[in-house]
This record gives sequence, C-alpha cells and structure tokens, in this order.
Amino acid sequence: MIKDKYYFVADTHLGVPNYEESLLREKKLVRFLLEAEKDAKAIYLMGDIFDFWHEYKYVVPKYYVRLLGTLASIVDRGTQIYFFTGNHDQWIRDYFQKEIGMIVCTKELIQNIDGYTFYLAHGDGLDKTDRKYLFMKSLFGSKIIRALFASIHPRWAIAFGNSWSRASRKSHSEEDLMDKEHREEMYKFCQKTIKEKPIDYFIFGHRHLNKEYVIEDTKKLIILSDWINASSYALWDGSKLELKSFD
Repeated sequence: MIKDKYYFVADTHLGVPNYEESLLREKKLVRFLLEAEKDAKAIYLMGDIFDFWHEYKYVVPKYYVRLLGTLASIVDRGTQIYFFTGNHDQWIRDYFQKEIGMIVCTKELIQNIDGYTFYLAHGDGLDKTDRKYLFMKSLFGSKIIRALFASIHPRWAIAFGNSWSRASRKSHSEEDLMDKEHREEMYKFCQKTIKEKPIDYFIFGHRHLNKEYVIEDTKKLIILSDWINASSYALWDGSKLELKSFD
C-alpha cells in the first residue's frame, strides 16, 4: 500500500479520569495508530496526549506501555511521528526522541505537505488577551521551575502533577469550553496570520471542539476534539483536509 496520507490527533489526555477508563482510551488510540500506519506517511500527535507527563533524567511514568511500544514500532517501520508538547505534557526531556524516535515539536510547526503550507500547533496561548494563562504558560516553561520540580521525589511529584492537571481542567468555565463561532480566538489568530504568511491550512487541538472554519477562499482551520468525548482526527489525503471520527 502506498503511504501518502497524513493523520492528526490531539488531546487524548491519557491518565484521566481513572486508570480503567484511561486504559480503554489508550487501547483505542493504539488501534487508531495501527490502522493509520497502513497508509500514513506521517502521524502528528498534536499535544496533550497525556493528561500529565513529567520526565526525569533517568525516570519516566510507568504507565502507557502499550502506546509507547506501538509508537516505537511504527517509527521503526518507517513512518514519521511528530509529537507536539501541549500544556498538560510539556515537561519532557529526550526520552521520546532517543527511545521512541519521534520528532518533538515544542512550538508551532509550519510545514509544506504536498505543495500546501500547514500551520500546526497544540493551540494554547493564542489568545494574547488572556494574561493569566500566558503568565502560567511562561512559568511552567521556566527552566528554574522545571529543575525545582525535578528535585522532588517522583513518588510525590507525579502524584502532585496529576492532581494539579485534573484541577486545572475542572477549573475551566462553561464559556471556556463552548463553541464561540467566529468569536473563537483561534479563528481570529488564523485571520491575522494569513495576512502575514501564505498558510493554506491550520490544525490545532487544545479547545476540545470538533470544528472546521473556512478562513478565506480555500484556506481552512480545523480544531480537533479530545478523545474523552469524541475520537476525532484530521486526515490529509493529498488533495483535501477532512475532520473525521474514529469508531
């Protein structure tokens, strides 16, 4: 089979709400990846694949062995996998690159695919008016904060991180999660960006919405939903970009 398609998935949030449900979602994600591998030239994991991830120099979380093994095998068989750090799983070191072979993106990636320009990112931090969130994002990205957190024993640090991550998600208001139509900050960001850069397609996660926008003419924004409520993904087949659902 010719491998000429590109798959995009985000916000699987493995680890919540409990071990049993997370494991079912992990197994479903593994099935998706193995199915996608059949014709995928590349697979993009667009952030918040894990609800919390903290990686020490010699220690990683003990869970997700099915997913991590599958990712490594897919890479070994020749399919590129891109891993974007999200706001929940940004504290990585080099494990994903060295042990699994994924290409790690800690910021947006602007990439030419089949002659079209794609703007790819997790999508957090695009609302420049949300100063509180931007401050927290900057704080968590600090090398000093990361070093201080890494000095805590994993037994306590991982438990605290998981608790913090759950509390952060629950703190979102109903307005944060609602479909804002053309008031959506991601949409406004795309409108502004295409005036400065020749982007054809934008793909984001983060907002937990299944949403497609036409930005201008054939230019399109796709927002991927999470895999807790809907198992969405985007597919580029060489001529069109579509939002789909995996059963």
